Amino acid sequence: MLKISGESLKGETQFGIDPVAVNYLAGQIGEAAALGVEIAVVMGGGNIWRGEAAESRGMDRATADYAGMLATIINALALQDGLEQQGIDVRT
Repeated sequence: MLKISGESLKGETQFGIDPVAVNYLAGQIGEAAALGVEIAVVMGGGNIWRGEAAESRGMDRATADYAGMLATIINALALQDGLEQQGIDVRT
């Protein structure tokens, strides 16, 4: 089980997804997979959305949580693409 913080995907940028960071992480995961290690990834979304911060500014808690879930999915798709570009088998 590998927990990847959404913050790690922003790389050198202020927010969002840095392709260089995604490719680096995908390469590291690929190296472990090449050794025969089965890896489950749990992705965060904090580089895109912070539900707690949105709630503190008045957003409904459930809505803030749903937005955070979408941020997590966006990050997972970016990592999936990075892994697939390196020829790594990905099951979602």
